[in-house]
Amino acid sequence: MTNPIIDKIVTQVFTEKALHDFYCVGETCKGWERNVIDQPNIVKKIINNGAERISAGLGIGDKISDLQVARMIDHTLLKPDATIEEIENLCMEAKKYSFASVCINPGFVKFCANHLKNSVVKVCTVIGFPLGASTTEAKRFEAEQALINGAEEIDMVINIGMLKSKNYDYVFNDINQVVLCAKKNNAVCKVIIETALLTDREKIIACVLSKNAKADFVKTSTGFSKGGATAGDVALMKYVVGSAVGVKASGGIRSRKDAEEMIESGADRIGASASVKIVKGDDQEVKGY
Repeated sequence: MTNPIIDKIVTQVFTEKALHDFYCVGETCKGWERNVIDQPNIVKKIINNGAERISAGLGIGDKISDLQVARMIDHTLLKPDATIEEIENLCMEAKKYSFASVCINPGFVKFCANHLKNSVVKVCTVIGFPLGASTTEAKRFEAEQALINGAEEIDMVINIGMLKSKNYDYVFNDINQVVLCAKKNNAVCKVIIETALLTDREKIIACVLSKNAKADFVKTSTGFSKGGATAGDVALMKYVVGSAVGVKASGGIRSRKDAEEMIESGADRIGASASVKIVKGDDQEVKGY
């Protein structure tokens, strides 16, 4: 089922001059050609072409401190065989480096909430993870339980099949029901759109639906699909949602360089398991997915 309003927005995004810098061919955008121009300058050009639709809070090209980077990271451990000892270590690292949150599976929410009490680190968990194919009712119940157990941020996965089937009313309601649950509990809701499985048209539509459903963030990836975050996807998503909605880059971010590339492209939050390595800028091995 088509939606003329969404179709109009997609057409506008593809035709606006700023998107030429993404080197789009048809419905596929490959990101930027680094041998032509560096990414921070491209983002500056995007800002010049539509400043109200891009917001990179730290300032493009500015040097980012370790603490600034740390406060943008969701320290993540979502592998299915994570042990309680590993989760405890995750929490201790998060407190030591002042990460924004720990992002863990719902079964560990209560443990993390108790461990991180009175710290600056929030508890983030995932809903409908990693496929997004569970029912809306199941997602809402899962979110409610997580919030009761102490979650302060919710990362939900959209129903990708319904998006590809153009059932936009379903996708909107699926997102909105979890968002409403989060808002009632003063929690943040991020929407994982799984960019590796989508065309750029579908990425734009997913971002529009998430923004209209009052989500706080759109997020690139679960980290469990065939690809993770790219600078091109992050910039495209930020261009669509503007400054009112954050963008979380997640999946395959393993170094300080990776993180800074995503931030310069418009990411407001980073999801990573290699968080300590990113902040320290060294080759220290970090447990986690």
